[in-house]
Amino acid sequence: MKIICIGRNYIDHAKELNNPVPEKPVFFMKPSTALLMPHHPFYYPNFTTDLHYEVELVLKVSKNGKSIQEKFAQDYYQEIGVGIDFTARDLQEECKRKGLPWEMAKAFDASAPVGRFLDKSRFALGESISFGLKINGEWRQRGKSSDMVFSFDKIIAYVSQFVTLKQGDLIFTGTPAGVGPTKIDDHFELFLEDEKLLSFYVK
Repeated sequence: MKIICIGRNYIDHAKELNNPVPEKPVFFMKPSTALLMPHHPFYYPNFTTDLHYEVELVLKVSKNGKSIQEKFAQDYYQEIGVGIDFTARDLQEECKRKGLPWEMAKAFDASAPVGRFLDKSRFALGESISFGLKINGEWRQRGKSSDMVFSFDKIIAYVSQFVTLKQGDLIFTGTPAGVGPTKIDDHFELFLEDEKLLSFYVK
């Protein structure tokens, strides 16, 4: 199982980090060890002092595929969830300044908490899906799939040109504006529409 993450897929988020809006999907990978399953706490890593949260819609790949045409992409996922792409922002900025890869800032252990998944049949085809993150009972991020630069199907078609998708792979589809720092004892609650799919504490 691998985790594929799409960067800069919401215009407002790209602007808040002073990044250009991409003309093609930008993606990077997290290993399976980045996954944090439900009912597990998240431990603040000791190698960063500026850990940021990024809430995202997550697709679960339902069958293997390579070079998938966009018109068939919807056949390759049946479930949609929500997760956090934790980012060690200080390490990421240091790597960017040096022109180095920044997996160390994104792909560390437990950097991808993911909640329960819902069958996509619960959402009307083409309907905008809302999602969000509460921290300590307050909304920190809220987004809609209709605001994505690249749709689910475009992402699958593009990524599968380069990387074979396997059943069980997860695709994080990008974060809306509102990312910010994480603190020890924070309580995270992740929502898809009005349903809470994940809840955990930062230790």
